[in-house]
Amino acid sequence: MVLLNPLKQAGLAFRRDHTLGLLLERLAEVRGPNDLVEEADGGLTVTVAEAAALVDLWAGGIAERVQPGQVVVVATPNGYEQLLLCLAASRAGAIPAPVNSLMRPDEIAHVEKDSGAALTLRAASELPSAAALGRAVPAQPGDVAALFYTSGTTGKPKGVELTHRSLVGSLTATALFPSGLRNDNAVVSLPIAHIMGFAITLAMACAGVPVWFLPRFNPVRVLDAIESRHASVYVGVPAMYRMLLEAGAEQRDLKSVRLWISGADAMPADLAATFKKMGATAVLPLVGAVGEAAFAEGYGMVETGGGVAAKFSPPGFSKSLGSSMGMALPGYSFKVIDDDGNEVPRGTTGELLVKGPGVLRGYRGDAEATAATLTEDGWLRTGDLARLGPRNVVFFAGRKKDVIKHGGYSVYAVEIEQALEQHPDVVEAAVIGLPDERKGELPAAVVRLVEGAALDEAAVRAWAAERLSDYKVPVRIVAVDELPRTGTNKVQRKELLHLFDAS
Repeated sequence: MVLLNPLKQAGLAFRRDHTLGLLLERLAEVRGPNDLVEEADGGLTVTVAEAAALVDLWAGGIAERVQPGQVVVVATPNGYEQLLLCLAASRAGAIPAPVNSLMRPDEIAHVEKDSGAALTLRAASELPSAAALGRAVPAQPGDVAALFYTSGTTGKPKGVELTHRSLVGSLTATALFPSGLRNDNAVVSLPIAHIMGFAITLAMACAGVPVWFLPRFNPVRVLDAIESRHASVYVGVPAMYRMLLEAGAEQRDLKSVRLWISGADAMPADLAATFKKMGATAVLPLVGAVGEAAFAEGYGMVETGGGVAAKFSPPGFSKSLGSSMGMALPGYSFKVIDDDGNEVPRGTTGELLVKGPGVLRGYRGDAEATAATLTEDGWLRTGDLARLGPRNVVFFAGRKKDVIKHGGYSVYAVEIEQALEQHPDVVEAAVIGLPDERKGELPAAVVRLVEGAALDEAAVRAWAAERLSDYKVPVRIVAVDELPRTGTNKVQRKELLHLFDAS
C-alpha cells in the first residue's frame, strides 16, 4: 500500500492529455522538493518545484513579447536552461523552436525566417522583468507544441511540427516509475535542441531521476561524474560509448551503473556487451558488485518525436543485443515496403514505415516535403531500411540513402561497417559510395584506428573479403583521426567524399 499511493498520485497528476506547458507544474505537485538537475561547472541546479517556478516566471516574460501561436526560437547555449525556456514558451501559448548552439549564424537566420519567428532568445536574462504567468495558456494535445529542425544533411533544415501528444503523451508511463525506492541518478550529455536530448531529459524528469548534465560531451569528465556521483544510469549515443571506451572506461569503477541507455544510431552488440559488464545489477554491503548492468536501446527520429521502438537486454542475457531495433512501442505500427510502395514479405528488406501518436504533423510551410514523407493514410516514410522478423521484431539494415548501387547489386553500408569494425585495429568505420562510370558506385571506407596502429589497407581489405561478398569489399580505405559529425554525433558521410578526390 505504501508503494501504490505515490504511483496513484503521480498517475492522477500526469495524464496523456497534458501539454508541454503543464508538464513541470504537474510534476511539482508530486515531486516538488526532489532534485531535478545539477549542471556541471556551477550551472543551473534546481529542484522540480524551483524549475516549475522558473518556467512560470519566464512564461510571463515571453507572454509580454509574443502572441499565442507565434514561434519563439530558443538559441541559447546547450543546457537545461534551453529545455526550461522551451517549456516556458509553450506555457505562454507560443511554439518553441530550439536550435543547436553549434549552428552558424546563417543557419539560425534560416530557422528564424522559415519558422516566421516572432522572438529569438539567446538567454533567459533577455526576458523583461514580468510577473509569473500563473496559468498556462490552454492547448489541445493535437496542437503543434514545438518545432525541431532537421540536421540539414540533405539540404536546408526543415521544421518538424511535433504535437503535445508527440512530446508528452508517451511520457505517462515514466511518471509512474517508483523513483523513491532506489537512489537513482543519471549522467547525461546530449544536445537539448535534438529530439533525443529533449526527450531523454523530459523522461528523466517524469521518472523522478535527477540528472547531472554536462552541456558539452567530454569522455573523461563523463567517466569522472559516473564514478564520483555513483550514477545508476548513463545515456549516450554509440559514438559517445566508443569515446568512453577509448578514454579508459575499462580502467574505471563504473559498477554503480545499473542501466546503460543508447539511441540515435545503431549500437554495436559487442560495445553494448562490454559496457554491460562494466556495470552491475547491484552493489551490496560487504559483498560488493553483483551481476552486470542492463542495456536499453531506442529507435526513433525527430519526425517521430522520439522513440517508436525499443529493446532491452537484462543482466545476464545478451541475445537481445545485435542488429535488431527492438519491438514497436505501444501505440505504434510498422510495415516494410519496396520501391513501388508494396508491402514486402516478412524477412525481406525494404523501407520502414511508421504510424503512431508521435508522428509529425508535417514540415512547417513545406507541403511538398510533407506529402513526400507522410502517406495519405498517415504512415511516415522513415528513409530507413529494415526487415520484420518473428514477433514483429524490427531489424535495421541502414539508411535508404546509404545504399550503394554497385553493378546492379544493393550494398548496405552498415553491413560493411560492421565487418570492418570487427578488425582489431579498427575503432569505427564509415562507408560511402564512390561514383563509377561502369558500375554506378563502388564502396569505399573511412576508418578510425586504435591508438598507435597504422593502416595496412591491403590487410584490412583482405579481412573484409573473408567476411563479405566480393562486390561489398571496399575498393579504397582511408584512415582519419576524426570523423565529421552532426550535433548528435552521427557521421556526416557527404563530408567524406573529398578524401577520395585524388584517387
